[in-house]
Amino acid sequence: MGENKFSCLGGGGAARESFGIEATRILDACRDRDCFEDVRVFLTCGGDEMVARSRNLRVKSAEIVASNITVDPVQFNCGFYTVLARFYVLCKIEVCAHAGQSQEIEGIAVLEKRVVLFGGESNVSVFRSRACNGFCTLPEPVSCAENTPEAVIEVVPPVVLGAKIVEEKKYCCPCCCCDIPDAVAERLSGALQDDDNGRYLVVSLGLFSVIRLVRDGQLLVAASEFCIPDKECCSPTTEEPCQTFRQMPFPTAAFCPNNVAPASGSDSRGRCCGNS
Repeated sequence: MGENKFSCLGGGGAARESFGIEATRILDACRDRDCFEDVRVFLTCGGDEMVARSRNLRVKSAEIVASNITVDPVQFNCGFYTVLARFYVLCKIEVCAHAGQSQEIEGIAVLEKRVVLFGGESNVSVFRSRACNGFCTLPEPVSCAENTPEAVIEVVPPVVLGAKIVEEKKYCCPCCCCDIPDAVAERLSGALQDDDNGRYLVVSLGLFSVIRLVRDGQLLVAASEFCIPDKECCSPTTEEPCQTFRQMPFPTAAFCPNNVAPASGSDSRGRCCGNS
């Protein structure tokens, strides 16, 4: 593969200068692993009936489909903020029905996480021009929330740790069925059911997350004014597809889930024998 070389206007020996850029500055961050045990799964009407008649089930997959994040200042502790994150998890469950038949149902589990991070203080209000704005455009109201830092959360798909049916109302859930947004409920094939039939499906999920508080900031960096690539674009040829395929690098990483490098001294050129 060719190198991605760049040249700057004014000649290859153009001197670098200092430029100011606007970027997002990380003020505080943390990582965490949370185990949410016995979280209720809100099911549709049909799914609720199947759970009421069955005792054997498993969760096939769990996917975060939406989230809601709020940032509030901590009283009497300037510069610190409470980040409250609520995740809506779409669970696909396989239920064993009569006569050895299985059926897949869906439900929504709600996870809630709260952390305290340092976000600094800012007494300025930020206004930005927009292409659609004009001199006669209605002004935007000033809100004190503009001084609040922004929370950024990165999560991996939840790890399913277990699922069971409980007979008593002993489960963990930060909300009820009516609190689930319509945009999330529409991901299901039917309307959510919140009747108290005495049997509830609960799951235990593990969640890895990274949370950080950021603010806009200005940085001074050394850079060239403008650079353009030296490499020319080339389209793949269709005359010899096999030759093009042989020139592609072998996707070794796709066959190594743990990203383990081959041992030193091993022949990395090994390949299966076959027709040329």
